[in-house]
Amino acid sequence: MQKTYLLAIMFVLSSLNTEAQADKGWVSLFDGQSLQGWHLFKKPGSQSAWRVQDGAIYLDVSNKEGRGDLVTDQAFGDFHLKLEWKVKKGSNSGVIFFVQEQDRFGATWHTGPEFQVIDNTGYPDKLEPMQMAGSLYDLVACPTEYIKPTGEWNASEIIFQKGKLEFILNGHKAVSIMVGSDAWKTLIANSKFRTMKDFAQSLQGKIALQDHGGEVWYRNILIKSL
Repeated sequence: MQKTYLLAIMFVLSSLNTEAQADKGWVSLFDGQSLQGWHLFKKPGSQSAWRVQDGAIYLDVSNKEGRGDLVTDQAFGDFHLKLEWKVKKGSNSGVIFFVQEQDRFGATWHTGPEFQVIDNTGYPDKLEPMQMAGSLYDLVACPTEYIKPTGEWNASEIIFQKGKLEFILNGHKAVSIMVGSDAWKTLIANSKFRTMKDFAQSLQGKIALQDHGGEVWYRNILIKSL
């Protein structure tokens, strides 16, 4: 009973916050109760292993059906995205943007850059700096001191406007780069994406929450077109 009461209070406060944000041009991508506005990558209408748990989008890895990245129905160009995330010990995920869903693309990350979401300290494989949480995956590293301990919520922002890409993590600017600049091209040439001719070529696309096989939660997902 107490847990139900607390969840009800959280929902009311979240609703009030969403209304206030809407007055400033912010739109909620998650209503706290359903996956309306989202679908599995290239599988609209299919069963999903993603579900809502305690007001957050949660990947239920025990569900063998409906696995895959969760993608917004809507595409975005210049945008400011805010969300909170946390991972279970040893888990890996990510927020991928500029995602294209044409038949020739086999995965979200074939076209979209990624805001890395991962357990820096408990992931079983050795992580390079550009694979740590908050990084622009395989391109620009985020300082590890910006990350909260595993299991705690991290407030994150992705801002893309007029070619400039920024990541903000728990109030700290973690990444700042001009997409398409010489510096960007050099990073791509030295990354896993160097052979992917369509990677980040379209600067308008959908936003995805990555299914990398580990438990992860996302909440308070807001976006504003710039």
